[in-house]
Parts: sequence; structure tokens; C-alpha cells
Amino acid sequence: MSAAVTPPPPKKVNRIGLDVVGYKGGKTTLCAGCGHNSISERMVEVFFEMGIEPWTVAKFSGIGCSSKSPAYFLGMAHGFNAVHGRAPAVATGALLANQTLRGILVTGDGDTASIGIGQFIHMLRRNVPLIYIIENNGVYGLTKGQFSATADVGSKQKTGVVNDQPAIDCCLMGIELGATLVARSFSGDKRQLVAILKACIAHNGLSVVDVISPCTTFNDHEGSTKSYSYMKDHDEPLHEVDFVPFYEDISVEIPEGEVREVTMHDGSRLRLRKLGRDHDPLDKMGAIRLLHESEQAGEVATGILYLECGRENFTERLGIIEKPLATLPESVVRPPREALELVMEELR
Repeated sequence: MSAAVTPPPPKKVNRIGLDVVGYKGGKTTLCAGCGHNSISERMVEVFFEMGIEPWTVAKFSGIGCSSKSPAYFLGMAHGFNAVHGRAPAVATGALLANQTLRGILVTGDGDTASIGIGQFIHMLRRNVPLIYIIENNGVYGLTKGQFSATADVGSKQKTGVVNDQPAIDCCLMGIELGATLVARSFSGDKRQLVAILKACIAHNGLSVVDVISPCTTFNDHEGSTKSYSYMKDHDEPLHEVDFVPFYEDISVEIPEGEVREVTMHDGSRLRLRKLGRDHDPLDKMGAIRLLHESEQAGEVATGILYLECGRENFTERLGIIEKPLATLPESVVRPPREALELVMEELR
């Protein structure tokens, strides 16, 4: 008599019936221990837990180590690897043409703060409905570790060269120029980064997330201000970030302590529990002041820095039809002869 065969345990599925395999991507080719890989793992975790259909997501990137990251999560999503620094324009065009897509742009400090800074600025002022993740390591990893525009004054290269140029703060730019959710995190803080990314998914506007992501090959040594050890010593979380999705029971207990709760566009709730300082992310000037004070104190403030709910995003302001433009019949997208004749008459 043969022994009974124990059936395999059932696969864990999310609220739409998919297992986590459907949210993974290809095998990473980045260096072992790279902070970028931790961010990709959080993306897999967040989209699985939120129950987002991966084929409704469009991923964009430019050039650099960071721009390889979209290959490592959401393999069933759409993807476009753009020219260096030009991904914001490509993403803006795609999301205008098809508002049913959920856009994610993964970029780096060079892709954003150097060659792509012009595109970054115009994306900010338009409040494009997009999640914009900056994998920030302070160096150009693909070209052997030169300082990037986000490297702090006084930081050292592995060769001993000291940076004497002031850094560009992408979060300051985001707050000043039009992003409606701005956050900073550390690739080594899994819990905080997961909560921030979930808030970005629920947000109806441009979310800019600057993630300090140490480069293990070129910028993880003593003297670097973007290393794992430096971040662990200088990371100053503003609050504990909790996120309650719209589909969860609203009777979830609020933790003890001072808690600020913000309702997101889709009904989800962002809960910020005060830690060392009382920061109000709805206060724009307070957020700007906080970043300046943190820089002067040699701290890296992490958490939700700024949040504005309710402002029109780019597609809403333009009043573009909600259906994907490619699906519209010619009778809708082609102007009638009378309209063309009117235009020609105006140009005479």
C-alpha cells in the first residue's frame, strides 16, 4: 500500500487572485548588495499587496544603473527605456495618450539632476500623474564613480577626491516647482519605503520619491555621505508612516501618540505618527524649511515631506478624454472639413 501524497500548500494570492510571481521581473544584473535591488523588491511587494493589475502599469526609465531597475519588477507591465534624461517627456506623452495606465518612472541622480534636469523641471510644473522614483547614490556608477550633481559638499570618492560643489536637492525642487507628493527614504528602510510607495499609488498627481540607494562598488566607503553606514547614523525619520488601503476595514486601530491622518484620492488613508519632531506635510513652507535645516545639521530627513491632495493633475487640466486615444474612431480624432477650412481662413 503506497503512502499518501501530501498535496503542496496553496499559493498565497492577493485580493485579485494573483500570486507574487506575476509581479516579479527578470534576474538582476546589478552589483551584489546594490540598494537599487532593494527598491525593486519593494516594488514587487507593494504592487502585489495593493492588488494592482500589473498589465495596467507602464514603466519608464532613461540611462544608468537605475534605469535598468524596471526590468526587475512587474514583468507583465508595459515598459519603455528612453534616451538619457528624456524619460519624463516619453512618460508624459504616453500617459496623455492613455489615462488608463498607471505610470512609474525609475531614474537616477545623473538622469534627473544633470542631463535630464530640464525635463524634470517641466514634469514638476505640470503635475503629471506619475510615480517618479530617484535611485540616488551620488555617483555615476556606469562611468566608474564620478560625483553626480546630488553629491554633498565634503563627500569623498574612493580615490580620496573631495567634492567641493554644492548638491542639488531633488526634493526641494519637487516641492518648489509643483510635485504634489514629495518624499525621501533609504533603500535599507523597508517598512518606511513600502508605506511611501503605497501612498504614491493612491495619490492622484506627481509623486517624487528620492531614495538614498548606496552604490556598493563606488560609494559605500568611509567619507561617503550616501553609504549604508552614513545613512544609518544620520537618517532622521520624521514620523512612522502607516498606510491603510481603501479596501481595508476602517476600524483599524490608530496607534498611540500624535497621529496625523490624511485621506488620499482613492479613499486610502495615510497615517503619520510623530517621532522626534512635529512635521506637517501639508505645510509647503514648513517642508522647505525642514530640508534646509536638516542640510545645515548634517541630517537626512526621511518620510513624507510634502503632500497636497486635490490639485488638478496635467491630464485633468487639459480635459483630455478618458478613453485611450489609440482606440478612438477616425470620426472622433479627424477634424471635419469645415474646421480645417476655418483654420486656413484664419491664416490668410
